[in-house]
Amino acid sequence: MLRRALAWAAFGALAGALGTARAQQPINAAPPPAPQAWQFNVAPYLWLPTIHSTLNYDLPAGLGGRLPTEVSAGPGDYISHVDIAAALAADARNGRFSVFTDVLYMRLSNTPSHIRSLDFLGQPSIPIDRSLQTSTGTTLRATVWTLAGGYTVAQGEWGNLDAFVGLRLLGVRAQTNYSLALTVQGPQGNGATFGGIGGASGNSQIWNGIAGLRGSVHLGQTRLFVPYYVDIGGGGSQPTWQVSSGLGYQFRWGAVSAVYRYLSFNQSSDRVVKKMTLGGPMLMADFTF
Repeated sequence: MLRRALAWAAFGALAGALGTARAQQPINAAPPPAPQAWQFNVAPYLWLPTIHSTLNYDLPAGLGGRLPTEVSAGPGDYISHVDIAAALAADARNGRFSVFTDVLYMRLSNTPSHIRSLDFLGQPSIPIDRSLQTSTGTTLRATVWTLAGGYTVAQGEWGNLDAFVGLRLLGVRAQTNYSLALTVQGPQGNGATFGGIGGASGNSQIWNGIAGLRGSVHLGQTRLFVPYYVDIGGGGSQPTWQVSSGLGYQFRWGAVSAVYRYLSFNQSSDRVVKKMTLGGPMLMADFTF
C-alpha cells in the first residue's frame, strides 16, 4: 500500500508540473521575430584642426638627455605643407548593437616648430631663444585609429543615446631639422657639442582603452539634428579624451554635418610624444546603406 501511494503521489506531482508549464505558455504564440537587418554608414570627412604637440627627442648618446620641441600650427600654417591626408569614419548597426571605427592619417612636411630647451641629463634645463633658431621645421606623420562597440541605452522620436567601449591608437613618426646660431658643449667631457645644423627624430605608438557616449538629438519635426560625441580613456596616455558636437541635416541617402571636434593625448615625460592636441571645425558626409 505504501509503494502504491508513493507512485500515485509522484504521478500527481508530474501532472501538476506539466499543467503549470502549459498554463505559462501563450495559447496562440506568434512565431519568433525575424532577425533585424544590419545598417551600414560610411562617412568621409574633412577636419581642419589646430595642432599642438610637445615632442621629447632623445639627444645623441654622446650628449645624453632630451630635446623638448614644440609643434604648433593652424590650418593656415600647414595647408601648404600637407603631403597626404585621409580621414574616414564608418559604423555598422543591428538593433541596439553597433560597432564603429574612425581612421585619420596625415603627413606634414616642414611644419612650423621650435626647440624649447636643451635638457642634458642631471643638468639644469638650457632654454633656447627663438631668435637663435634661424630655421626649424618638423616632418610629422600621425595616425589616429579608434575602434569601439556600443549599445543604445535610450532612443525615441527625440533621438538616441549610445554607450560604448573600445580602443584608440596614436602612432607618430616625427623628425625636426634645425639650424641654430649657437653651439653648446656637452656635459660628458668627450668633446660632443650641440648646435649648428642638425636634426632629431623619434617615433611612438600609444594604445588606450576608451569609454564614452554618442548619439544625436532631433530638432522638432525638421530634418535638422545635433550630433554629439564624448569619450575618455587611458593606458598609454594619462589620459586621452575627445569631444565633438555641431549641426547636421538629414537626407534620404544619409546626412551632412558640421561640427567642432577636439582630441587630446597626454603622456609621461619619457615618451617621444609628451602631448598632442587637435581641435577645429570638421565637415562630414554620412552615406547610409
